[in-house]
Amino acid sequence: MIPLAEFKQFSEQQPAFKLLKPWWDVLAEYLTVAMLMIGVFGCTLQVTQDKIICLPSHEPRENFSEAPCQQLLLQGVPEQMEGLQEVSGLKNNLDLQQYSFINQLCYEKALHWYPKYFPYLVVIHTLIFMVCTSFWFKFPGTSSKIEHFTSILGKCFDSPWTTRALSEVSGENRKGHATGQATATVTAEAGPGKVGEGEKEKVLTEPEKVVTEPPAVTLLDKKEGEQAKALFEKVKKFRVHIVLKVCKFFAILVYNLIYVEKISFVVACTVETSRFTGYASFCCNHTKAHLFSKLAFCYISFVCVYGITCLYTLYWLFHRPLKEYSFRSVREETGMGDIPDVKNDFAFMLHLIDQYDPLYSKRFAVFLSEVSESRLKQLNLNHEWTPEKLRQKLQHNTKGRLELALCMLPGLPDTVFELREVEALRLEAISDITFPPGLSQLVHLQELSLIHSPARLPFSLQIFLRDRLKVIRIKCEELREVPLWVFGLRSLEELHLEGLFPPELAQAASLESLRELKQLKVLSLWSNAGKVPASVTDVAGHLQRLSLHNDGARLLALNSLKKLTVLRELELVACGLERIPHAVFSLGALQELDLKDNHLRSIEEILSFQHCRKLVTLRLWHNQIAYVPEHVRKLRVLEQLYLSHNKLEALPTQLGMCSGLRLLDVTHNGLHSLPPELGLLQNLQHLALSYNALETLPDEIFFCCKLRTLLLGYNQLTQLSPQVGALRSLSRLELKGNRLEALPEELGNCRGLKKAGLLVEDSLYEGLPAEVREKMEEE
Repeated sequence: MIPLAEFKQFSEQQPAFKLLKPWWDVLAEYLTVAMLMIGVFGCTLQVTQDKIICLPSHEPRENFSEAPCQQLLLQGVPEQMEGLQEVSGLKNNLDLQQYSFINQLCYEKALHWYPKYFPYLVVIHTLIFMVCTSFWFKFPGTSSKIEHFTSILGKCFDSPWTTRALSEVSGENRKGHATGQATATVTAEAGPGKVGEGEKEKVLTEPEKVVTEPPAVTLLDKKEGEQAKALFEKVKKFRVHIVLKVCKFFAILVYNLIYVEKISFVVACTVETSRFTGYASFCCNHTKAHLFSKLAFCYISFVCVYGITCLYTLYWLFHRPLKEYSFRSVREETGMGDIPDVKNDFAFMLHLIDQYDPLYSKRFAVFLSEVSESRLKQLNLNHEWTPEKLRQKLQHNTKGRLELALCMLPGLPDTVFELREVEALRLEAISDITFPPGLSQLVHLQELSLIHSPARLPFSLQIFLRDRLKVIRIKCEELREVPLWVFGLRSLEELHLEGLFPPELAQAASLESLRELKQLKVLSLWSNAGKVPASVTDVAGHLQRLSLHNDGARLLALNSLKKLTVLRELELVACGLERIPHAVFSLGALQELDLKDNHLRSIEEILSFQHCRKLVTLRLWHNQIAYVPEHVRKLRVLEQLYLSHNKLEALPTQLGMCSGLRLLDVTHNGLHSLPPELGLLQNLQHLALSYNALETLPDEIFFCCKLRTLLLGYNQLTQLSPQVGALRSLSRLELKGNRLEALPEELGNCRGLKKAGLLVEDSLYEGLPAEVREKMEEE
């Protein structure tokens, strides 16, 4: 490789892409400098000397050509002349101005354009050569990318990341000494006399020091290495540049060889000047023709040498071995066996770099290795997420388990497995997880959540989790991405899956077999299934809770639910149901039913719930129910009834016969009045009537002496009955958003009601007697 220090006079600042300058490009620059000097010298002669000198000829105009002028030149001096004698010639009777006029006129009319503009053509050709030589370095479509790539190479060479990767990854297979050997080999290959050799040795002679230090902020971000890998697969213009150079060389060479013979010493000139000078034919001498012919010979010789370099470049570019760059030697030296060979333009770039120093491409190979990438990523993760930092993130989840939640990390730190006390592990948006053997240290782990975090589990760890894991939650784009090892966890008690079925499987709703999950009690499926998955029947004998959230897709073929004989809780949310499924009435052990976000308009089937003798909770909220049938009185054991977010305008009087009712929620409806029979609900503890159109309340409501929560907000109430004082157990009362002008002072009789539990406008609260307010504000 030829250093470019000689060209400082052209650019004080050395270009960053000097690494990609092979010897032929440097030689081409020298040639263009020489050609430029020829052009400049010719232009100097052109402007400082007379261009042409003409003499009149007595030959008739119609027979005049260059032959008489050439004959005159060849005759020379007659041999008969001996000694000194006076030389006399033909008198032309022309003065100096006429000669100057003829010279200028013949220069413009008779002299061929090639010798006339030869020096300027040389300068123009040379400038074209110089522009094309650095075309792919300067052209906007490629120059920025090449600048980026070479800057990455420089960072890569001096980066502790690279040295650390070579040391760490090689140390896995060679016990720490292979990196030193590889480094020594690479340094030897670099050879003496290279630019920047001292800096390279400084980096490479202290690998142990870099490795022992904690990984600080590196000079080269891994993302930049990834960008460089993809960058030059897209740069194609420099191939066009080389082809253009060859085409340009042939074009310039051919037309110069054709017209170079036009540079003649003698030029015949015929002009219409006989009326002014008496002559129309002239023999002219092109004064610089002899010198221009010699310059043309030198110029064409330089062009030929330049063309040879272009042809060699073209051959070198398309030569078969240059279409692929192999890192075989680097793989053998470093132990990183997964460094891929590169092809096409990226390979050509690395071959150019080898012309400068092979060490650059060898160290850049680190960034092509997935092993080094994953290994270094893991090292940085472990350094950033220490066990002490992870312990600060531990907290108890809703089930009382000690949970560690990690979100949006580039990987899973190994330090996680040092926290033996972890009972629940939640991993969210962590891509491509492979659990290491250290997972077996989490002996208390019972719950695992994988939220958009695909995970691989070795067989040995599957055995470890098979008898320990109780709860697993998996969320992914499609349910086909659920790992198969999940369905082999035979101690699993809860399985929560969220994802869509592909269009071709949505109707079949096929899951892997759940037959191995002998202990499964809770199954939750958030998807778009067309029917209940057939594999649910595999756990029908012991499944106690089934939750199907169908994202609005209509769920059909629900007859398979009849097989769930021990099911206690059933959720059919957003399943597109228009009626209550008949299969539900066969579930004798059912205690809770949730039909939220469906299209229920009529619930006449509610009578059949009398067969579900254990049903205590019925959620029919967020539907389009317009009325409640009288059959509701049959639900004597019902304890909780949710009818919020429907289209109810009235409640049946028979609702008061549901003597076991403890909670009634009819918020967000259009109720104008309430039946007095609600006062028969002596077990009622929670009554929610907010967001309706109630104007008055029946006094019988206040006969529900066990009432603890009464929500009346955002109605049209104008007064609150003093009977409210009979609710001695009342602890929460909402009255905001009504038309009340005052509150009854009997609120002071509600011993359990405090200021925090009274939700009302400040003006109404301030209107209460002082002793009532003091009583409510007591601790």
